[in-house]
This record gives sequence, C-alpha cells and structure tokens, in this order.
Amino acid sequence: MYDEILLATGGEVASDRAVDHAIDLAAHHDARLHVLFVVDSDVYDAYSGDEYVDESEGPEHGLEEIGEDAVSEVAAKAEERGVDAETHIRHGRPPETIVKFAEDAGADLVVMGTRRRPDEYRSLLGSVTDRVLRLAVMPVTVVKTPVEL
Repeated sequence: MYDEILLATGGEVASDRAVDHAIDLAAHHDARLHVLFVVDSDVYDAYSGDEYVDESEGPEHGLEEIGEDAVSEVAAKAEERGVDAETHIRHGRPPETIVKFAEDAGADLVVMGTRRRPDEYRSLLGSVTDRVLRLAVMPVTVVKTPVEL
C-alpha cells in the first residue's frame, strides 16, 4: 500500500510517537522512510546576525544541528528495525517545505506528530501539522502525543 513514507519531525517530544508509528508502517509495508527536518527560515531571518562573529555561530547553524541530531536518531531506530531510511534537512517555511518535499519524493503518506495545545495558542500561532493537513494532496497521518496538564 505504501512505498514511500515521509516522516516530518521537529525533534521534539510531540514527534516521539510519530517516529515509532512511521517506522512500524515502513516495516510493515517494506517501504522506504524519508525523515525530514525543516530549518524554519522565519526563525533565522528574524535575527540580524550582528552579534555573531561568523555564520557558524548563528541561529541557522544551531537549528541545523538540532535537525541533524533529530533525523540521525530516527534513522538509527529505523535501522534497528531493518527499515531503509533516508535523512533530509531542508530550509524554508515548514508546512510548505514539507508538502513540497512529499510531492517531490512521491510520498504515499506523510506522518507527523502533534500534541494538544490550548485553543488560544493555536488560534494565535497556528500549527505546522494543521497547515500541512490543509495543503497536502496525499494522506497525512497525525499521531497525537498526550501532554500532562
């Protein structure tokens, strides 16, 4: 049913269950797993960079390191299960970049994690997962992570 599965991860707790779910699906369907971290261009574009000596000290570099750690951790888990995983780091706005990557990779399914947030937060800032759900033409599976209130 699935040949190409995309796991979009931010490396946070909300992605933990989604990681396990995506790996399980890929193993079950003998599918290739693409693991994507998007370095949010809005975050690093918001900083002038004047306080940094060189670009390797700036927020973009820090976000890339977080992304590399996140996708490497998923790839290691996938390898333990015998799943072929390819890791990817992209720059841009996360929702649009995730959907574009999924289309370009021929993903049959996108897997994302989310956790419940207060309605006020969501209405002010929105959600990457919500936006991907609205933009994607392929199925998107959202794996919820419970949070303690």
